Amino acid sequence: MTRNSLVFIAAAGSAALLAGAFVFQALGYLPCAMCLWQRWPHLAAVLIGAVALAVPGRLLPWLGALAALTTGLLGVFHSGVEQHWWQGPTSCTGSGGGLGSLAGGDLLATTGPRLIMCDQISWQFLYLSMPTWNAVFSLALVVVWIMAARRA
Repeated sequence: MTRNSLVFIAAAGSAALLAGAFVFQALGYLPCAMCLWQRWPHLAAVLIGAVALAVPGRLLPWLGALAALTTGLLGVFHSGVEQHWWQGPTSCTGSGGGLGSLAGGDLLATTGPRLIMCDQISWQFLYLSMPTWNAVFSLALVVVWIMAARRA
């Protein structure tokens, strides 16, 4: 395979994962903060891929690999938070300050968007959650990006 073929496959893979995230969101699986963090490197990889198709060299495929690695590692971290293997950000996990200081009326009066917790699994397939699948596919895309960089 040529460098550009591999770049196209890697960028299309990130585009597909990003599109899949939006499809799940449209189906009612709202993203938590960490889910949103994982989307940005995919967008970067798609944009890097578009530029790399027009600009020869190794730098852009290496940057694409870095973007895919970033979202893959975020997915691994998020998976560990979901499994309670390690602590996640207190801003989106059940380990925050708690609601103990609020009265019942305070909770009922609260309006706004639904709070999605980062340490709760909202969907899984074959015992793997969405961030775990993102990590698996993203780390595979890292390999494709590296192959493209080495063919330049």
